[in-house]
Amino acid sequence: MAKKNADDGRQIVANNKKARHDYAILDTYEAGLALMGTEVKSLRMGRASLVDAFCQFDNRGELWLEHAHIPEYLQGSWTNHSARRRRKLLLHRAELDKIAGKTREAGYTIIPLSLYFVHGKRVKVEIAVARGKREYDKRQTLREKQDNREAQRAMRYRNLRS
Repeated sequence: MAKKNADDGRQIVANNKKARHDYAILDTYEAGLALMGTEVKSLRMGRASLVDAFCQFDNRGELWLEHAHIPEYLQGSWTNHSARRRRKLLLHRAELDKIAGKTREAGYTIIPLSLYFVHGKRVKVEIAVARGKREYDKRQTLREKQDNREAQRAMRYRNLRS
Protein backbone atom coordinates (compact mmCIF):
# COMPACT_ATOMS: atom_id res chain seq x y z
CA MET A 1 0.00 0.00 0.00
CA ALA A 2 1.02 3.58 -0.54
CA LYS A 3 2.44 5.53 2.42
CA LYS A 4 0.26 8.39 3.63
CA ASN A 5 1.78 11.78 4.33
CA ALA A 6 -0.54 13.58 6.79
CA ASP A 7 0.56 17.17 6.21
CA ASP A 8 -0.29 17.70 2.54
CA GLY A 9 -2.61 14.84 1.57
CA ARG A 10 0.00 12.93 -0.44
CA GLN A 11 0.09 9.15 -0.64
CA ILE A 12 3.60 8.36 -1.80
CA VAL A 13 3.83 5.38 -4.14
CA ALA A 14 7.50 5.54 -5.18
CA ASN A 15 10.56 7.61 -4.28
CA ASN A 16 13.76 7.96 -6.26
CA LYS A 17 16.19 7.95 -3.33
CA LYS A 18 19.27 7.68 -5.52
CA ALA A 19 18.37 10.87 -7.40
CA ARG A 20 19.20 13.17 -4.48
CA HIS A 21 22.50 11.34 -4.03
CA ASP A 22 23.57 11.45 -7.69
CA TYR A 23 22.22 14.89 -8.66
CA ALA A 24 22.22 18.44 -7.34
CA ILE A 25 18.55 19.48 -7.46
CA LEU A 26 17.98 23.00 -8.82
CA ASP A 27 14.22 23.34 -9.39
CA THR A 28 11.27 21.05 -8.70
CA TYR A 29 7.90 20.87 -10.44
CA GLU A 30 4.70 18.91 -9.86
CA ALA A 31 3.38 17.33 -13.04
CA GLY A 32 0.30 15.32 -13.81
CA LEU A 33 0.63 11.94 -15.47
CA ALA A 34 -1.47 10.57 -18.35
CA LEU A 35 -2.14 6.95 -17.36
CA MET A 36 -4.29 4.00 -18.37
CA GLY A 37 -6.81 2.51 -15.94
CA THR A 38 -4.76 -0.58 -15.15
CA GLU A 39 -1.75 1.60 -14.35
CA VAL A 40 -3.74 3.53 -11.75
CA LYS A 41 -4.96 0.26 -10.19
CA SER A 42 -1.41 -1.04 -10.04
CA LEU A 43 -0.26 2.23 -8.42
CA ARG A 44 -3.03 2.00 -5.82
CA MET A 45 -1.50 -1.33 -4.80
CA GLY A 46 1.74 0.61 -4.15
CA ARG A 47 3.76 -0.99 -6.91
CA ALA A 48 6.09 1.27 -8.89
CA SER A 49 9.78 2.05 -9.35
CA LEU A 50 11.54 5.20 -10.52
CA VAL A 51 15.09 3.81 -10.33
CA ASP A 52 16.01 4.07 -14.02
CA ALA A 53 13.46 6.72 -14.94
CA PHE A 54 14.19 10.03 -16.64
CA CYS A 55 12.24 12.71 -18.51
CA GLN A 56 12.76 13.76 -22.09
CA PHE A 57 11.27 16.24 -24.56
CA ASP A 58 10.09 14.99 -27.94
CA ASN A 59 10.26 16.94 -31.21
CA ARG A 60 6.83 18.55 -30.55
CA GLY A 61 7.90 20.04 -27.22
CA GLU A 62 6.01 17.57 -25.03
CA LEU A 63 7.63 16.12 -21.92
CA TRP A 64 7.61 12.32 -21.44
CA LEU A 65 8.47 10.09 -18.51
CA GLU A 66 10.68 7.26 -19.77
CA HIS A 67 11.62 3.90 -18.18
CA ALA A 68 9.42 4.26 -15.09
CA HIS A 69 8.37 0.77 -14.05
CA ILE A 70 4.69 0.31 -13.19
CA PRO A 71 4.08 -3.46 -13.19
CA GLU A 72 1.10 -4.99 -14.95
CA TYR A 73 -2.13 -5.16 -12.98
CA LEU A 74 -2.56 -8.74 -11.82
CA GLN A 75 -6.33 -8.88 -12.41
CA GLY A 76 -6.02 -7.10 -15.77
CA SER A 77 -6.96 -8.76 -19.03
CA TRP A 78 -6.04 -7.95 -22.61
CA THR A 79 -6.38 -4.23 -21.74
CA ASN A 80 -3.30 -4.40 -19.49
CA HIS A 81 -0.49 -1.90 -20.06
CA SER A 82 3.18 -2.38 -20.83
CA ALA A 83 5.30 -2.03 -17.69
CA ARG A 84 7.92 0.40 -19.05
CA ARG A 85 5.98 2.39 -21.63
CA ARG A 86 6.41 6.14 -22.19
CA ARG A 87 4.02 8.27 -20.15
CA LYS A 88 3.14 11.85 -20.96
CA LEU A 89 3.73 14.50 -18.29
CA LEU A 90 1.05 17.17 -18.01
CA LEU A 91 2.40 20.67 -17.41
CA HIS A 92 1.47 24.18 -18.49
CA ARG A 93 3.19 25.45 -21.63
CA ALA A 94 5.02 28.19 -19.68
CA GLU A 95 6.48 25.57 -17.31
CA LEU A 96 7.50 23.36 -20.24
CA ASP A 97 9.25 26.30 -21.91
CA LYS A 98 11.04 27.19 -18.68
CA ILE A 99 12.24 23.60 -18.17
CA ALA A 100 13.29 23.26 -21.82
CA GLY A 101 15.32 26.46 -21.57
CA LYS A 102 17.19 25.22 -18.53
CA THR A 103 17.94 21.79 -19.97
CA ARG A 104 19.41 23.21 -23.19
CA GLU A 105 22.46 24.17 -21.15
CA ALA A 106 25.12 21.48 -20.91
CA GLY A 107 25.03 19.22 -17.88
CA TYR A 108 21.36 19.67 -16.91
CA THR A 109 18.78 16.90 -16.97
CA ILE A 110 15.22 16.24 -15.83
CA ILE A 111 14.67 13.45 -13.31
CA PRO A 112 11.60 12.21 -11.42
CA LEU A 113 11.88 12.40 -7.64
CA SER A 114 8.64 10.84 -6.46
CA LEU A 115 5.31 9.43 -7.64
CA TYR A 116 2.25 9.99 -5.47
CA PHE A 117 -1.52 10.43 -5.22
CA VAL A 118 -2.87 13.85 -4.24
CA HIS A 119 -5.86 13.55 -1.90
CA GLY A 120 -6.29 9.97 -3.08
CA LYS A 121 -7.48 10.98 -6.55
CA ARG A 122 -4.89 12.22 -8.98
CA VAL A 123 -1.49 10.73 -9.74
CA LYS A 124 1.30 13.28 -9.75
CA VAL A 125 5.03 13.03 -10.28
CA GLU A 126 7.55 15.43 -8.78
CA ILE A 127 10.24 16.19 -11.34
CA ALA A 128 13.42 18.17 -10.92
CA VAL A 129 15.86 20.00 -13.13
CA ALA A 130 19.20 18.74 -11.88
CA ARG A 131 22.91 18.66 -12.56
CA GLY A 132 24.93 15.49 -12.03
CA LYS A 133 27.25 15.48 -9.04
CA ARG A 134 30.87 14.50 -9.28
CA GLU A 135 32.31 11.88 -6.95
CA TYR A 136 33.89 14.42 -4.60
CA ASP A 137 30.55 16.29 -4.34
CA LYS A 138 28.85 13.07 -3.23
CA ARG A 139 31.52 12.46 -0.60
CA GLN A 140 31.21 16.05 0.64
CA THR A 141 27.42 15.70 0.98
CA LEU A 142 27.77 12.46 2.94
CA ARG A 143 30.40 14.05 5.19
CA GLU A 144 28.10 17.03 5.92
CA LYS A 145 25.21 14.70 6.76
CA GLN A 146 27.39 12.69 9.11
CA ASP A 147 28.72 15.85 10.82
CA ASN A 148 25.18 17.16 11.33
CA ARG A 149 24.07 13.82 12.75
CA GLU A 150 26.98 13.76 15.20
CA ALA A 151 26.31 17.34 16.29
CA GLN A 152 22.63 16.57 16.88
CA ARG A 153 23.58 13.46 18.86
CA ALA A 154 26.04 15.44 21.01
CA MET A 155 23.49 18.18 21.72
CA ARG A 156 20.83 15.61 22.63
CA TYR A 157 23.24 13.86 25.00
CA ARG A 158 24.25 17.16 26.56
CA ASN A 159 20.59 18.17 27.10
CA LEU A 160 19.83 14.85 28.77
CA ARG A 161 22.63 15.31 31.34
CA SER A 162 21.51 18.75 32.50
